[in-house]
Amino acid sequence: MKKKETENMENVENVEIVDTLEEPAKVSSKKEKALPAETEAKIFGLLSSELKIGRGQVEKTIALIDDGNTIPFIARYRKEATGGLDDVQLRGLDERLAYLRSLEQRKSKVLELIDGLGQLTDEISKAVEKAAALSELEDIYRPFRPKKKTRASVAQERGLLPLAEFLLDSDKNADIMSEAAKYIDEEKGVKTAEAALAGASDIIAEAVSDDTAVRTRLHELYYRAGEIVSTAADKKKDSVYSGYYDYSEKVNRVLGHRVLAIDRGEREGFLKVGIKVAEDAALECIYKNFSRANNGLDIVCSAVQDGYTRLIHPSMERRVRGELTEKAQSGAMKVFSQNLRQLLMQPPVKNAVTLGFDPGYRTGCKIAVVDGTGKVLDTGVVYPTPPKSDIAGAKKKITDFIKKHGVTVFAVGNGTASHESEVFVAELIKELAAEDSGVKLSYMMVSEAGASVYSASPLAAEEFPEYDVSLRSAVSIARRLQDPLAELVKIDPKAIGVGQYQHDMPPAELSAHLSGVVEDCVNSVGVDVNTASPSLLKFIAGVNAGIAKNIVEWRSENGVFTNRKQLLSVKKLGKKAYEQCAGFLRITDGDNKLDNTAVHPESYAFVQKYLDICGGGISHIGDSISHTKEEIQKIAQKIAVEIGVGVPTLTDIIKELEKPGRDPRDELPQPLLRTDVLDINSLSAGMELEGTVRNVIDFGAFVDIGVHQDGLVHVSQLANRRVAHPLDVVKVGDIVKVRVLSVDTEKKRISLTMKM
Repeated sequence: MKKKETENMENVENVEIVDTLEEPAKVSSKKEKALPAETEAKIFGLLSSELKIGRGQVEKTIALIDDGNTIPFIARYRKEATGGLDDVQLRGLDERLAYLRSLEQRKSKVLELIDGLGQLTDEISKAVEKAAALSELEDIYRPFRPKKKTRASVAQERGLLPLAEFLLDSDKNADIMSEAAKYIDEEKGVKTAEAALAGASDIIAEAVSDDTAVRTRLHELYYRAGEIVSTAADKKKDSVYSGYYDYSEKVNRVLGHRVLAIDRGEREGFLKVGIKVAEDAALECIYKNFSRANNGLDIVCSAVQDGYTRLIHPSMERRVRGELTEKAQSGAMKVFSQNLRQLLMQPPVKNAVTLGFDPGYRTGCKIAVVDGTGKVLDTGVVYPTPPKSDIAGAKKKITDFIKKHGVTVFAVGNGTASHESEVFVAELIKELAAEDSGVKLSYMMVSEAGASVYSASPLAAEEFPEYDVSLRSAVSIARRLQDPLAELVKIDPKAIGVGQYQHDMPPAELSAHLSGVVEDCVNSVGVDVNTASPSLLKFIAGVNAGIAKNIVEWRSENGVFTNRKQLLSVKKLGKKAYEQCAGFLRITDGDNKLDNTAVHPESYAFVQKYLDICGGGISHIGDSISHTKEEIQKIAQKIAVEIGVGVPTLTDIIKELEKPGRDPRDELPQPLLRTDVLDINSLSAGMELEGTVRNVIDFGAFVDIGVHQDGLVHVSQLANRRVAHPLDVVKVGDIVKVRVLSVDTEKKRISLTMKM
């Protein structure tokens, strides 16, 4: 074939038009348009099978979600309906429900579009119905999707489709040149038989590329035998991605964090990335699934090869890489969410007068003293670090604060100059203890992640208008130690820094995941409606930012809430919002002791019945009622039916009556407070230490052992067994025993093991 006769075709781009179908929703499961009852029933069955929960549980839970109930409310107060599903399971169900509903709506749209073209067959209908994922549906719809001008469409316009059909239906003995000559038409741009054959080949190539069976089998082949390969864009340039300059790994084995690292390296211009599959295996796969192309004609074989290299492989490469990235992002968001949950649920250091210490060099270290309730008592600036290094002056000022306010603990930020600051604080603690053995001081390193974002925010300016940005940061650091949850909700979860590659995640999806985690944590702890900030209140089930602001305004105008019913007088807090939020809002020293518990007002009558049976009154709850876990179960099973409430709800009620106002975080191990500091140079292989897990990622966990640099426990060193994922062994905030494996002082890397 002569190049000059076909170059006008070769310059046509093969770019497709994407139809108006929208991506399936990933967060909200609300139905935009009701699905047929049989479709909903199919979805219920799928969810039951996939999530391994009862069909009845699924149906009742979805009914609650569709009725506008929040996840925290359902998890806490509708256990009888859900079978005790927790908030994580409920959010997973809600997300999957949204995807399946949107998928079904898309199926209807695809069938409608194909039918509108007059090409809908029983076979296509069955394939659409069977499709279990969006990618499968796209492959089915691909041949019918409107396209921009392509080489194949140009050839069809020139009337060459019958020639392509002739080639596919012929054998080796066919006189293809004579047949092709019949299609010479200079007005249509077909000047020679060779040009006609070239156009017919383009039609065949696209037909192969669009074939659903071919794409399905090739997709399987790419996952089974394909490799993801990365090379250096410029080997002369050194970078953090040098480990991927000559890298390959099986598609079905590559780990998520590697995929994300490769993606970022490619975006930053350091790597060239692709998917490699043996071409002969791919072509064999095509011939097996597109039998008409297996007729031995050289021109057809060339067309098939062209279709694979020019159309199928680039498309399949994008699809597989997209799926790998999506899976990696999903895994990273899951890890981020679990880390965030553990961080927010860290036990508070209650009733401790705390000195927040925000390290710095040139501008000094900002300090703030807050009392046990978080109220700011004093602020200042000291210079224990270079370039001023007024250590004596810094010690005097801080000592004065300690004596004046009764400080018992330091919260030291882990940012710039944190090591020098930690050394300074540890030395001061030693000196004060030597001077007076009655002085009991300790410190804890606190993550500064997001502190600067909060300090410069309108929220911080509104909360502390009298302080500058740096002093607000010191206050925030102190409060993070006192109550991590109440302080960290003021910061965008993405800025808290307990994930991996969080800046590479889809922003909206990541925000939805993390906001759900914050909501679950806030509601599991509950908040004091008379002291909580709007930042905290807005995460309560049924309460948005506007209602949170209205609650605070009501307090300002009317004084403290004395009972939960008063919430109904707050602007825009209607009956539905009250139902959702009432059980999570606490009122201490109010008219009713039950208002300081997680018992929902809808259950107050049941509580009275229970107390009547047990012989006690509401005024005595928390004083005389105390049962073991086994006793609680026996009591609940015995009287649940009698008082008209389910066993799970009654069990929760009994626990609340035993300890009104209980904080679930108090049952967790307390934070590890220190009085001394280590230096990386003092570490040696074999040393056994105790530390706090600061971050968990796919390949291990970072542990604070009292040195400026956190040490890494690789996943292979977490236990004396194979660990599938670090989260199976450790979580953020865990206090763990570790042993030093090696120390690289030059690169400031510490390798640890938990194999003791």
